[in-house]
Amino acid sequence: MHPIPETPIHDLDWEALPSPCFVVDLRLLERNARLLDRVRRAAGCRILAALKGFAMWPVFPVLRPWLDGCAASGPYEARLAREEFGKEVHTYAPAFSDRDLAESLAVSDHLIFNSPSQLARHLPAVRAYPERREVGIRINPEYAEIEVALYNPCVPGSRLGTIRAEFGDELPPGVDGLHFHVMCEQGADVFARVLAAVERRFGDWLPRVRWLNCGGGHHITRADYDVEALIASIRALRARYPQLTVYLEPGEAIALGTGVLVASVLDVLRNGMAIAVLDVSATAHMPDVLEMPYRPTIHGAAAPGVLPYTYRLGGPTCLAGDVIGDWSFAEPLRVGQRLVFADMAHYTMVKTTMFNGVKHPALATWDGRELRILRQFSYDDYKRRLG
Repeated sequence: MHPIPETPIHDLDWEALPSPCFVVDLRLLERNARLLDRVRRAAGCRILAALKGFAMWPVFPVLRPWLDGCAASGPYEARLAREEFGKEVHTYAPAFSDRDLAESLAVSDHLIFNSPSQLARHLPAVRAYPERREVGIRINPEYAEIEVALYNPCVPGSRLGTIRAEFGDELPPGVDGLHFHVMCEQGADVFARVLAAVERRFGDWLPRVRWLNCGGGHHITRADYDVEALIASIRALRARYPQLTVYLEPGEAIALGTGVLVASVLDVLRNGMAIAVLDVSATAHMPDVLEMPYRPTIHGAAAPGVLPYTYRLGGPTCLAGDVIGDWSFAEPLRVGQRLVFADMAHYTMVKTTMFNGVKHPALATWDGRELRILRQFSYDDYKRRLG
């Protein structure tokens, strides 16, 4: 795993929280936003918060002064961005229905289409809209350095973006800009190689468009990220194509290292080893643990066998594979004890479910002085999802 910023919410009393609960430290969120602002100013680019990674809208006032807007994946995210963030909104989807397109048009500044057929179908509606909307198309440069196929949009047969052979020689009429997204938790060195691949495939089109959206996956706020190399790459790109406005749309980097998931031990049992059942679920509350797979950090815990007491931690659902992993602790775990999972703001809240009707984590913020419980979920929230 890459090193991540610590989530040092040491000045918060965990017992004061409902369990389970996501907590975002506003101080750390602003720290990330200020770093992104430094990049956008130094590189002369624009940076959007990708809501697919972090969409906790009550904290948008912390982000708004430092970013240019939001990247959305459809009409709901676009509407949230317009209503709650209030700056630029760029909306891309693998495919828009006519209804989704109409709803997205009303709240988006940029509409980005995935294929020439989607562009041809929807361009007349975009151009007929009373207000000007920028039109983009997603390209697939057929180059990525992502090891996990689940997250690689350049695998053979990918539905995400269009390869050059499917376009032919000519830039499709009506296109104002190009979009690509081929990175995942990666550094400035990877971005430089990706840009080279984009220019090999689509360099003849770059002088003919007004903007280039370089997507997300830039781990800019990671502790070891080479920010100066990123700035240099973007400056060099803009020097080669002076008319281009360059966009980045990080999702994970917005909230990296800013939040925790607080859980409680419900039971301790044995089946060949010590097992603790928690009130948080891998499949329902932190699905990347199973999908990536990803091993979270737990405050005060270590790898199995490092500390005297090793436990397998699992969730409260009926799914046999709802296992978070094995950790060791200095003392035996006890029922009711709080465990704090670090770096749990990004790609957690946006991906949670109410599978099995398990209790959904509350949402909270902390600024060093005030703990605000933004939302607690109830049976009615579960029931209303299904009827």
